[in-house]
Amino acid sequence: MDSSSATAGVSTRREATRQKLYEAAVTLIAEQGFSATTVDEIAERAGVAKGTVYYNFASKSVLFEELLRHGVGLLTASLREAAEATARAGGGKVDALDAMIRAGLVFIDRYPAFTQLYVAELWRTNRTWQSTLMVVRQQAVAVVEGVLREGVENGEFSDEIDVPLTASALVGMVLVAALDWQSFQPERSLDDVHAALSRLLQGRVSGGRG
Repeated sequence: MDSSSATAGVSTRREATRQKLYEAAVTLIAEQGFSATTVDEIAERAGVAKGTVYYNFASKSVLFEELLRHGVGLLTASLREAAEATARAGGGKVDALDAMIRAGLVFIDRYPAFTQLYVAELWRTNRTWQSTLMVVRQQAVAVVEGVLREGVENGEFSDEIDVPLTASALVGMVLVAALDWQSFQPERSLDDVHAALSRLLQGRVSGGRG
């Protein structure tokens, strides 16, 4: 095995270990809170030695901060891919936003514990990772902002819309609606929830028949 293959193997194993730690941490913290969760518990849940946690992350706080980066990064990538796939298929900006809504729902359905933590942390102001949270939040919102701005430029959307606020509102709508779905209406399908949010997006909730 050459050195490049060996390095790639080590990198792959480390990423797999970090993924286990992310999953263990997000599950435990969702169950019992950040303060009550110990590094020993995270290591045990992940099936690794306690030293492995500290080898990959300097502290529990650093682990959680990186968890936020990792999770929101996955969400951002899924939103971006949905928009790009729509563009490749020749769809308009409303279609792109609709695809992004679905991508957001799919992400939340796959990572419900992370989503609950993320939304809860958005409302806290005393965490050491608050600045990181604001940065990664903006990364996700910026993808939606980009689609809205392009829609304004090509005349698909009114130039009177407040792009930053509208982008934040759309992201917030998906997060809150999805959490409500999973907590209080779990019998509904993803397709059903997506259809309801699509109607909101396209302005078909006023009773019109258009």
